Amino acid sequence: MTGIYLFDLASLHTRYLSVRQSAIAGNVANANTQGYLAKDTVPFALVLARTGADMATTAQSHLQAPGLGVPVRTDKSGWDVLETSSSVSLEQEMLKASEVSRQHNLDVGVVRSFHRMLMSAVRSGS
Repeated sequence: MTGIYLFDLASLHTRYLSVRQSAIAGNVANANTQGYLAKDTVPFALVLARTGADMATTAQSHLQAPGLGVPVRTDKSGWDVLETSSSVSLEQEMLKASEVSRQHNLDVGVVRSFHRMLMSAVRSGS
């Protein structure tokens, strides 16, 4: 059984968001470049789906949901950046940048919450 670690998954997602933000910044920087086509990354869910790892039930109290799982990426090579068939739309790029920021804030919030829970468990001696 392969472990699924929240901090590793959040770190992976943060690295993915960094690559996506770089692609978005490149699109904005080249918005006036003649013939430049917008670039974006493969969605994170598709990247994770390639690995095929699923969550495992380790206790009877876990909920059973066939077909649902959180796969983990084991190959830590680069992320795929795709060239789209459209020119750059600054409005779309700003929406993508806002989405990246929102996802990053969510990652930080989740990691912060789990860190507090871990620290609380360590302090209480449980």
